[in-house]
Amino acid sequence: MSIKSAVASDGTSLTIYIDGRFDASSLEEFRRSYEDIAVDSVKQYIVDLQETIHLDSSALGMLLVLRDFAGGDDSDIVVANCSAEVKKIFAISSFERLFTIQ
Repeated sequence: MSIKSAVASDGTSLTIYIDGRFDASSLEEFRRSYEDIAVDSVKQYIVDLQETIHLDSSALGMLLVLRDFAGGDDSDIVVANCSAEVKKIFAISSFERLFTIQ
C-alpha cells in the first residue's frame, strides 16, 4: 500500500492517490498526505481510488476526518475513479451527500 499526494500546478487542488488497501493500516500515511501539504490555496481535495483494491469502514472514517480538515460542510472533496463496488458502499452509507463520488 502506498499513498501519494500532489498539488495541482495552479495550487488550488490536492490529489491523493491510494494504491492498494485503504484500511486502518493507512491512517497515518493518509493523514500525512494532506496535513503535510501546507498550501493555503488548496480549495479542493481529490481522493483517487483507481488503484485501490480494498476499502473498509476505517477508510470511510478517514474520509470524514479529511472532510473536517478541509472545512466540513464547506469542503470540496471529490472521490474519483471508484469501482462499482465502492460506489455501492458509498451509496449505502449515504456518503454521496458529503462527497462528490465519481
